[in-house]
Amino acid sequence: MAFNSMVKEKYELDLLQKETGLFGISELKDASGFETLKNHALAQTDSLIAEATGSNRKRKMVEIFDDLSDTLCKVADLAEFVRIAHPNRNFVEAAENASLSLSSVVEKLNTHRELYNALKHVVKNGDIVPTSPIDDHVSKLFLFDFEQSENIRQYFEMNNGQILVNGLYTDSSKTAVREAAYKLFLYPDRQQEYLLNELLNSRHELAQICGFPTYVHRAVRGSTIQTPEAVNDFLNILNDNLKMKTMEDFQEMQKMKDELSFVKQDLMPWDTAYFTSRAKKNWLNTSSNEFAPYFSLGSCMDGLNYLTQALYGIRLESVPVLSGEVWAQNIHKLAVIDKDETTLGYIYCDFFERKDKPNQDCHFAIRGGRQLSDRTYQIPIVVLMLSLPSPRWSNPCLLNPSSVDNLFHEMGHALHSMLGRTKYQHVTGTRCSTDFAEVPSVLMEYFASSSQVLSKFAKHFQTQEPLPDHLMQKLCASKHIFCSSELQNQVFYSMLDHVYHKGKLERSTTEILKDIQRKYYGLPYIKDTAWQLRFSHLVGYGAKYYSYLISRAIASWIWQTYFQNDPLNSTAGERYRWECLAHGGGKPPSLLVSDFLHKDANPNCQKKNDDISHV
Repeated sequence: MAFNSMVKEKYELDLLQKETGLFGISELKDASGFETLKNHALAQTDSLIAEATGSNRKRKMVEIFDDLSDTLCKVADLAEFVRIAHPNRNFVEAAENASLSLSSVVEKLNTHRELYNALKHVVKNGDIVPTSPIDDHVSKLFLFDFEQSENIRQYFEMNNGQILVNGLYTDSSKTAVREAAYKLFLYPDRQQEYLLNELLNSRHELAQICGFPTYVHRAVRGSTIQTPEAVNDFLNILNDNLKMKTMEDFQEMQKMKDELSFVKQDLMPWDTAYFTSRAKKNWLNTSSNEFAPYFSLGSCMDGLNYLTQALYGIRLESVPVLSGEVWAQNIHKLAVIDKDETTLGYIYCDFFERKDKPNQDCHFAIRGGRQLSDRTYQIPIVVLMLSLPSPRWSNPCLLNPSSVDNLFHEMGHALHSMLGRTKYQHVTGTRCSTDFAEVPSVLMEYFASSSQVLSKFAKHFQTQEPLPDHLMQKLCASKHIFCSSELQNQVFYSMLDHVYHKGKLERSTTEILKDIQRKYYGLPYIKDTAWQLRFSHLVGYGAKYYSYLISRAIASWIWQTYFQNDPLNSTAGERYRWECLAHGGGKPPSLLVSDFLHKDANPNCQKKNDDISHV
């Protein structure tokens, strides 16, 4: 693949070709096209509502609802990405306006009583034509979304002008600097505390209005482990498994701190990130610059192509972009081609830094896959966004080990989207339960940490010499350093989020934090700090932060069962493709996991699983 070179030439050649719009959408040759797309979506929405609520309906209700979802998502998801990523202000403003308009429509649909009654009648009494188990499952998901719709995020504003320090300075070698930053940045703020209390109590009230005892009960419905009690048990079992190893990690960090200080100072919360990073660098005893030549972006993409061919029989093929198709220079487009030469979907790779581009690694679904009425398949389109240095004419983009992991992680999401073959858009690819959504991406990190996989692509960009064995061993071993304490931190975060959402607050969030930190972290609470007020994931992942750990546990079970001994096994890859990835969210995740692993995804399985902390 051509990722080691600039793609400017393609734009020059494309001047002779017919111009298109963003993502090949002719209306988006200029920003005004968003108005056209929005109006078309609104007209289709009105027509579909009339069909769903009319007396002459001929189709399954779930098909109409999926058309409705697809109609709105194709414009809303596209607008959300363009709003974030496009460098042209006209496009950004047009996308924002379209996004706001469609959000308003969705809010109205969420309270459309006639539409709700029509769907509820079908779910309760059956449809006018026979339905399949998948039809029934997706219908129930639509009904659940209808009944649980919320607009809570307005309660919690993170940027209120009160923050005096813009970070924790975890990379500072000076203990005093780390300590001061920790205490200043996390100093309690009454307004923030009020907003967090409002958020948590409002969520509790919302859950009760919707018929749930607590917000946790609402959040875990339809998830992989389905009950608050199971989440609680899982976190406690994981905490018990990690406790001794975490203490050993902290003891090693204490030794490192003692070596750097003339005065004995206990290990504190502001120390762990610094000493974890320092330990990994010391272990490698090699700068990232010595690893980077073996991980050019082109080599890494070749490695991903090799891996996907070995496991799934698919290939990632670079294809030229037309003039106007992409939003910036150096955007690569990959066609995902199956063994029968069928195009499964497209991945746009927005990998390189540019002015005003968000500094984040993420996956955007632009269009979801689904079965169309003519029996053809609407192929998915996604964007992978990274923040890598641009290639130079004399030098390709070189990745450090952490960037390689991130690339494989995000490609895991993209492949989930590409290989999903669901009947309905509403459950395509990554549109699945939160506690399963990270499984494919975390599993890809295991492949990125396998010497058998690394040996296939980690080659010097100039000499093509493979990564030397001693560097390979150090790289793989470095991923185990202080992994228990890092995972312990995630258990702490997850349990705090879980307890905050278990009912109406009876104590201050800081008092709850003190108890949880003592039981689930191992380092002391620092007086006059309120770490939870800077924990933004309480907004986006309310009562679901545990999902990351469940996903890691499931990914580790899959790795151990199918790939640990032979990570390039095509038989295992085909099974994983069709029994896990192909379903998206179209199969209940608990059933998907139990069918594939031949065991239930319950907390007791974690008692036998020691590998979760290895990546």
